[in-house]
Amino acid sequence: MSRRLPKSKSISLFRQLSCKPLSREAWVDFVELFGDRGACDGCWCMYWRLRRSEYEKMKGDGNRKEMRRLVERNETPGLLLYVDGKVVGWCSVAPRENFTALKHSKILKPVDDRPVWSIVCFFIAKEFRRLGLTHPFLMFVTDYCRSQGVKIIEGYPVDVASKDYPVVFAHVGFYSAFIKAGFTEVARNSPTRPIMRKYL
Repeated sequence: MSRRLPKSKSISLFRQLSCKPLSREAWVDFVELFGDRGACDGCWCMYWRLRRSEYEKMKGDGNRKEMRRLVERNETPGLLLYVDGKVVGWCSVAPRENFTALKHSKILKPVDDRPVWSIVCFFIAKEFRRLGLTHPFLMFVTDYCRSQGVKIIEGYPVDVASKDYPVVFAHVGFYSAFIKAGFTEVARNSPTRPIMRKYL
């Protein structure tokens, strides 16, 4: 999958965007992107997939091995984003039931009993943050989910007024990017955490 990234104040030249699922072949790119810290404090994007006690116990190498195990089982835990062939981003998207943390969340409890896929996390390389990549990334995610026969995608972004909100705390994405990508709000159990859906 590939797209052209339009010019903006942040990016002065056109760049080629591409995206592919995390697979055994792409594992080396995933490790390159996440680095020694596993993206953030040894997470390796297992925060949403495990119970909190289990996650804390496995921080670091344990989480890395668990993510690798998913990939080795030929599951697709998410998608990688590339700019001019360089890996710059990650999005965790999968069936909602794959995310243990969602099962125990009162704020993000199910809207109904319809099957959905959930977008729970973004990670963008530091030098590529605040460049407007979340919106095109969401379009790639939409294309991928459609190819998998998904009918409903859910996201759980933060909705905050401040433009200075720390990116590191917005790993779920921003409300404005989801709106721009065609998502609509279907529920809100917290002032800053809407539940967004896109129907395919």
